Amino acid sequence: MERFETKIAVLLRDDLAVWQRLNVTAFLTSGIAGTHPEVVGEPYEDADGTRYLPMFRQPVLVFEGSKEFMSTAHERALRRGIEHSVFTQDLFATGNDQDNRAAVKAVATADLDLVGIAVYGPKNAVDKVLKGATMHP
Repeated sequence: MERFETKIAVLLRDDLAVWQRLNVTAFLTSGIAGTHPEVVGEPYEDADGTRYLPMFRQPVLVFEGSKEFMSTAHERALRRGIEHSVFTQDLFATGNDQDNRAAVKAVATADLDLVGIAVYGPKNAVDKVLKGATMHP
């Protein structure tokens, strides 16, 4: 089994509906894949030669926490300089990337109503950002 020096992790607010959890996870991890091509593997191919899109080379761990913990983890990520993507409650009401970015830009960092963050970085640093979170069931 390959050991990775980095970690990809998603933290979801614990009061989200199932569809929201899935949607937020997909959006958040796309930011990591889009900015760190080294975490994406080669395309897949089945025995018949049908090709499929590549996926992450390493596991994505999913955690959950309270609304208060979301803010704590976000502050930790900022303080440690850990790259991360954010998804706010406001984004459930938008329908495109431009409106999503405008909704985030309209709110000060400390006032973001976070429902999810995805972090990518050295294992130890990511672990410190998420210390206290529980694994998603």
